[in-house]
Amino acid sequence: MFKRSIKWILPFAILGVAAGGFMLVEQTAPEIEDQKQVDTVPRVKTQILKAENHQVQISSFGEVVPLERTALSTQVSGEVTSWHPNFVAGGVVKRGEILFTIEKDNYQAAVLQAQAQLAQAQAALIEERAKAKVAERQAKKIKDTQVSDLYLRIPQVLSAEASVKSAQAALRRANRDLANCEVEAPYDALVVSRSIGVGQYITSGAQVAELNNIESAEVMVPIAGFDAPFLPDNIVGVKADVISKGRTNSVRDGVIMRDLGVVDSATRMANLVIRIKDPYALTTDAKPLPFGSYVEVVFNGKQIPNLFKVPQELVTDERVWVVDQEDKLVPKSVHVLREEQANFFIDSGVKTGDELVLTVPEFPQIGMSVIRSNSNSEVLVNQGEASE
Repeated sequence: MFKRSIKWILPFAILGVAAGGFMLVEQTAPEIEDQKQVDTVPRVKTQILKAENHQVQISSFGEVVPLERTALSTQVSGEVTSWHPNFVAGGVVKRGEILFTIEKDNYQAAVLQAQAQLAQAQAALIEERAKAKVAERQAKKIKDTQVSDLYLRIPQVLSAEASVKSAQAALRRANRDLANCEVEAPYDALVVSRSIGVGQYITSGAQVAELNNIESAEVMVPIAGFDAPFLPDNIVGVKADVISKGRTNSVRDGVIMRDLGVVDSATRMANLVIRIKDPYALTTDAKPLPFGSYVEVVFNGKQIPNLFKVPQELVTDERVWVVDQEDKLVPKSVHVLREEQANFFIDSGVKTGDELVLTVPEFPQIGMSVIRSNSNSEVLVNQGEASE
């Protein structure tokens, strides 16, 4: 009987002890502080906009090409007796250097012959002039008689003078032909090809080599339609930087020489030509710009007043966010006049003093309250200029 009573009482006793323990723990446990309220107002960084004058920079790309190409030919015929060591494909020769020589014997003989003919003609002229003077004295002794030009030997003197001039011309031709036996470089040149060798007989007018002028080079660059309105009013003579990019960038001075004056029918772009002096750096320590190099050309365009410089990532659908005096977000529709590198240049939609939001909330809303995280907003344009 006693065991049966214990069996029924024991579960209730356990429950009572558990309940008492729970109440004891609850009474002795430290009080939990109220959870702090989470601040849901977004924090943003801002900067004050300021309008500034902007110097437009225009850039384009093009290929370095020779200013001048020459298909070199001879003016005399003969056998090639020698040629310059650098007169090979890829060789560089200086202006006035002798590229190759043609056998001179026949042309030296022609000069001697022309000199002899000139001497004979001059002697004949002296003789005729002397005879003319004698005839003139005799004619003065004849009175009341008309004396003809033939008697005075005027035609003979004119003929002798013409013979002298002809002989002088023949001597000049002979000297020129002799000089042309030594073919000189017409300018500082890169030899593209050569088609002659020692012992080869060449005829007058035959093409013997191809040369590229390396005293100057040109780069033709296309100008996109969005850049065209910002070109200087007088483009000729504007200085440009010609940039060759590689492991280290090289910058050479260039000058805009001309506008080709037509719009390319395929690209619908205008084209400018930039001149570079000494592209192969024969007279300087600059990095050479070989023909065929692909380079960037950068030059100043117009200067535009009252523009706002804004990073591109802050402009979405031609709209930026600003903070008003009540610390609320306000969208501003803007007009982007120009894009350069990572910046937009805005000419309307915002004004000097507007506080541009640099860290836009993930889901911005009109009138959303924000907290400025920067204590003193800096002028945006100044930061942009400092980073440059």
